[in-house]
Amino acid sequence: MGLYKYLRQAWKKPDGEHEAVYKQRLILWRKQPVTVRAVYPTRLDRARSLGYKSKQGFLIVRQRVDRGGRMRSNDRGGRRPKANRRFMILDKNYQQVAEERAVQKYSNCEVLNSYYAGEDGKHYWYEVILIDRAHPNIQNDLVLRRVAAQKGRVFRGLTSAGKRSRGVRLKGKGSEKT
Repeated sequence: MGLYKYLRQAWKKPDGEHEAVYKQRLILWRKQPVTVRAVYPTRLDRARSLGYKSKQGFLIVRQRVDRGGRMRSNDRGGRRPKANRRFMILDKNYQQVAEERAVQKYSNCEVLNSYYAGEDGKHYWYEVILIDRAHPNIQNDLVLRRVAAQKGRVFRGLTSAGKRSRGVRLKGKGSEKT
């Protein structure tokens, strides 16, 4: 087995020492700001499988998103209880929200992809792979140049998480075209 397979197994079934490292990491992440640029990916196997390369022009950003329902404003008076619900469900998943917030912080970049990094009782963390649109390494790569040309792709639901929330990535029964 190669290195990446061992890394993948360690994330799927963590043993005692990996759980301790994970808990310490979450304690540290809670104290950090909402958007943090990471030097290296936390999950190297996942980042590499999603297109990350360790070269200039690539950024890894760890984004924190609050868990829980999204509160709707509670209108008072003159409305029946059915029309006065407190929670609303957005059409976006947490991962897509994390990608949008990361690209708002780094506006000269485009989202290549993102992956789950951790969670506790209050927050989710996702690591977002960003590419610098104007970097020569990105412009010389034919595939990445095409991705960099899609400005605002995360807001149009063109990333993997966006396609999942739009229902484009359906699998299983009934998803085949007939």
